[in-house]
Amino acid sequence: MILNTVQSAETGRVGRIRAWRRFKEKAIEAFFLANGLFAVVVLIAIFSMLFTEGWPALKRVPLGEWFLSAEWDPTSPVRESYGILALIVSTLMVSVGALILAVPLGIACAAYIADVAPPKVREIVKPVIEILAGIPSVVVGFFGLVVLGPLLAKVFHTGNGLNGVNGSILLAIMALPTIMSVSEDAIVSVPQELKNASLALGATRWQTLMRVTIPAALSGIVASVMLGMGRAIGETMTVLMACGNAPAMPHSFLDPVRTMTATIAIELGETVQGSTHFHSLFVIAFFLFLMTFAVNLVSDIILQRVRRRMGGA
Repeated sequence: MILNTVQSAETGRVGRIRAWRRFKEKAIEAFFLANGLFAVVVLIAIFSMLFTEGWPALKRVPLGEWFLSAEWDPTSPVRESYGILALIVSTLMVSVGALILAVPLGIACAAYIADVAPPKVREIVKPVIEILAGIPSVVVGFFGLVVLGPLLAKVFHTGNGLNGVNGSILLAIMALPTIMSVSEDAIVSVPQELKNASLALGATRWQTLMRVTIPAALSGIVASVMLGMGRAIGETMTVLMACGNAPAMPHSFLDPVRTMTATIAIELGETVQGSTHFHSLFVIAFFLFLMTFAVNLVSDIILQRVRRRMGGA
């Protein structure tokens, strides 16, 4: 009788422990699901807000003028112009220029820190590079305005050095810590067994790094490049201060440029709320949102193909 009572109590205790564990698992699952849904809701809310605020301008201005015209002059007393082609080209120009400079240097720094540098050097170099991420963008823009701009003017014999080259260099400096840090984490996470197998087959350390380690970490490296590009496209203060802000179609990197983000920052506080000019700035923000979404979508497609190829190999 006593034994049956003890067994029943033990069974009840075990049942309560299992029920509590199931409750915790369900609670954790619900928590992560709620966070994921919240992120989706926020994105939909931003998309809806930009589209709603930009719709009046889209109705008043023909759609072809937005993308086929390079003339942006919403305050003209003769004829208002809302062509954003020059702004799109300028944004892509400085962003691509920044990636051309930052991606090779960032991946090279990451490979050196993760696979070549001695521990003492790694402990010094990595924090120093990551400190760049904490520098305010206005400080970087001030450096481009005061130091880099005059230097570029002397080298390329331009007026003031506030052009696409200046913006590309500054954005590359700002994107470098992100690319380097994420790429370094991806390279470090490659299993040591893969490297040992390559070395055992007679490959040199350089061949192992280029043909085994970096391809195995390619997904993380692609993610770092996309994060760096997102930083470059969305940057405002630096390009506002260092690129010249000429709302005209640039013909080279030595021309002054004005990005989409700089246009919004300059003009939003000076427009009449409810005017076509006011709503047109939300149209710019809407298309900027679509651009970043397209970049992330294309990068995800490329990443999935890379993973399938590596899995098939």
